[in-house]
Amino acid sequence: MATPLKADRVLAVFRSAGLTVREVRSWKIHNRNHMGPWGPAHGVMIHHTGPYSTESGMVGLCYNGRSDLPGPLCHSVIGKTGTVHMVGWGRANHAGRGDGDVLAAVIAERALPTDNEADTDGNTHFYGAELINAGDGRDPWPEKQLDAAARWAAALCRAHGWTERSVIGHLEWQPGKPDPRGFSMNDFRARVARHLKSPQTKPAAPKPPTPTYAPPVFPAGLAPGKERPSAKALQKALRAAGFLTITDRDLADNYGPRTQAAVVKFHNRYPQFRTQGVAKDPAIGPTGWKYLFTLAYGKK
Repeated sequence: MATPLKADRVLAVFRSAGLTVREVRSWKIHNRNHMGPWGPAHGVMIHHTGPYSTESGMVGLCYNGRSDLPGPLCHSVIGKTGTVHMVGWGRANHAGRGDGDVLAAVIAERALPTDNEADTDGNTHFYGAELINAGDGRDPWPEKQLDAAARWAAALCRAHGWTERSVIGHLEWQPGKPDPRGFSMNDFRARVARHLKSPQTKPAAPKPPTPTYAPPVFPAGLAPGKERPSAKALQKALRAAGFLTITDRDLADNYGPRTQAAVVKFHNRYPQFRTQGVAKDPAIGPTGWKYLFTLAYGKK
C-alpha cells in the first residue's frame, strides 16, 4: 500500500530519471477525484493510444477526454521522441474495471494470472501512461520512446520501493483490451528492471564554498587546532561570524542550547564541516573551528 506521489514530487522524480517532461496546462490539479478515491497506489499501467494524427492532437485528447469519457485519460502521454507530457494528476480515466486477482498479484509482486474478470476499479490504484502508437502492429516503436516509457515506470517504482513486477499492461488488467500492442510486457518489465538496477543519474552536487579570507589573526589564546577552545571562545567566534546574537554578560562556560543552535546554523550553511565524534572537539570539528575562526577574525 502506498500513498500516491504529490504532483511536485513526481515531477522531480521524472526529471531526476533523465526524462524530458512537458507540463500541459493545469495538469497538477486536473483529475477525476470527485468520482472516486485516488489511492492507495499499487502499480503502473502501460497503454497505447490507438489511431492518431499528431502528437499534439493526442496530448490534447488525453487531457480533455472524449464525449463519452472525460479527461484526463492518463497521467502522462509519451511521444515518439520520448517526451513525457504531463496531462493530469490524481484519479484518471485510463484503467477502468479489471481483474481483482491481477491487482492482488501486483501487490504481492508475483506472476500475473489471466485477466478474466472486471470486478475492481483500476483508476484508484494505478498510475497510467499512454504511449503514442497506432496499435495496429505496423506502427514502429522508436527506441527513444520505449526507453522513456521504461524510465517513467522505473522512476515511479523506485519512488515507492517497487520492483518491475508492479508494472503491467492494460491487456493484462482488463479482459478484451489489446494494449500495448507491438512489444511484449515481459520484455518491457525487463527494461524497467535494468533501469532499477542502474545508478540513477543525479545532478552534480555543488562544490562546498572555500575561504576567500587572508590568513586569520586570532585573539590571544584562541588559535584552533592545539587544544579545545572554551565554550566562551566558541560563542565569541559564532557571534563574530554572525551565527549567534549574545552579549558579553551572557557568555557562559557551557555549551547550552543557544550555542548548539548557532553551531547548527553554521553546519547548515557549511555542511562540509559537519563532523561527528572528533575527540578534540565533538561539537564542530577541528577543520570547522579553523574555518569558523577565519570567518570571524580573518581579514578580507
